Formats: sequence, structure tokens, C-alpha cells
Amino acid sequence: MLPWAVRRTRLPLLSLRCVDCRSESATTGEGRFRVNANGKLLDVWLLVRCVSCDRTSKLTVHERAPVRSFDPAELDGYHANDQGLVAARLLDPLLARRNRFTLDWAGAWELDAPSGWSDEAWPVRVEVAFDDPVPVRPEWLIAQGLGFSRSEVARRIKSDTPLRRTRSTGFSFTVMPLD
Repeated sequence: MLPWAVRRTRLPLLSLRCVDCRSESATTGEGRFRVNANGKLLDVWLLVRCVSCDRTSKLTVHERAPVRSFDPAELDGYHANDQGLVAARLLDPLLARRNRFTLDWAGAWELDAPSGWSDEAWPVRVEVAFDDPVPVRPEWLIAQGLGFSRSEVARRIKSDTPLRRTRSTGFSFTVMPLD
């Protein structure tokens, strides 16, 4: 069995309309949080910047949350602009739904596939793992990883999962030998 991995190379862009220039792309840049205290309640925002006009906007992470409801390590992460916490919040589907944005993964990921797979005994079983929820069509990913055309993928690949449906979780497939 050959292991493949889909890994993030950078944080994805956000598809979010800018209120100034009406552009559809924003970025988290270096990834910064803003924490505001109002008595014993905290507001936490993730700051994003428009790629076209550089306007900064805020995505609500927590709104009017009691200070005691925060894990101390998480609160320290917000204050220190922890990059792991930035990525975790940005990839959270609830945050995306609440703030009405989608992620644009174009150019933000890579496929780590070992070469020399043709030396394996046929048929070859491949296991694909995703480090982050990158939406990609398995058919396209397999074609890129093996250097096959899409028609050759249809002929030589056997899989339990539909290859034409976009996925963001792991799957496996079998490469059959040439007839």
C-alpha cells in the first residue's frame, strides 16, 4: 500500500465580499486576533485583509462570551496570535457559516505522493490522507498524482468511493495494470 498525503502549503484565501471595493478575496495575512473585554465578557475576532484594497475586516470568533468559559491556553493563544489557533479557527465550518465566507484552496495545497510506484506488484493499492479539509475531486487528484489522463483514470482505477464527487476526507483506490 502506498501512502499519499494532501497537505496545506499556506492558509487558503477567503471568498468574502469587501465592503469598500467589492472584491471577493480576503486573506488572514500573518493571522491576528483581536480580543476585546467588556466587563467579564470577551469578544474575539479574527482579522482579515482584502487582497485588492488592503481594508481590514473582522470575523467574529466569540461574541460576548464569559471569561470563565475560555480554556486558559486558548485565551493565551488568542492574545499571542498563535498560528495553529488561526488555522483551526479559519478551517472551522461553523465560523465560515456564521461569518458567511467560503475558503478558496487554489494554490494552497500540494499532493505528497512517492515516486517509483511502478515498481510495486500489480495491482497497486493507494491510501490518500488529508491533513486539512481541502476540497478536491479524487479523479483529478489521481490523474495529477499518477500522470494519467482522465480517461485512463476511468479505465485503470478501482475505488469504492465516487471519483467524480468532490471530497475533503481520506479515501483509497487501486491502480490496475495495463490490459
